[in-house]
Amino acid sequence: MRRLGCLVVLALVSACSMNPTPASPGPQESTPGPQPSRFITTEPLPSASVPSGTPATLSAPRLAAIQADLRTRGVAPEAVQVISAENVTFNDGSLGCPKPGVQYTQALVDGMRVVVAVGGRTYDYRFGTGDTPVLCEPAAPRASSSTR
Repeated sequence: MRRLGCLVVLALVSACSMNPTPASPGPQESTPGPQPSRFITTEPLPSASVPSGTPATLSAPRLAAIQADLRTRGVAPEAVQVISAENVTFNDGSLGCPKPGVQYTQALVDGMRVVVAVGGRTYDYRFGTGDTPVLCEPAAPRASSSTR
């Protein structure tokens, strides 16, 4: 009888300590969602689109070059008002105004950004190291095409 009692106690103790094997889960339906990324996305720096630099004085040859360019565009250059002139370092040879399909030097370029106004319209000019201005015009919106 004593032996039977020991066997019952031993069976109970071993039954309590056993970890039951969980049933393997069946296929679960996954819901697509945002996957964690290893990279952090941030907003572009303000200088990426419009360079900013130190205020500068516009030289007479550069002002004359801007006036000559405006004349070719049918704008009376006599009424040119200089809004701002600043020395900047551009990220590449596009002087901050890349044109589609054109390749530029991939080096920092010291230059100048000059904004002038004539007749209520502003013109954004860029200079590299020389006195030849580049008019930075806003890019035209791209035509979208749908293919199916």
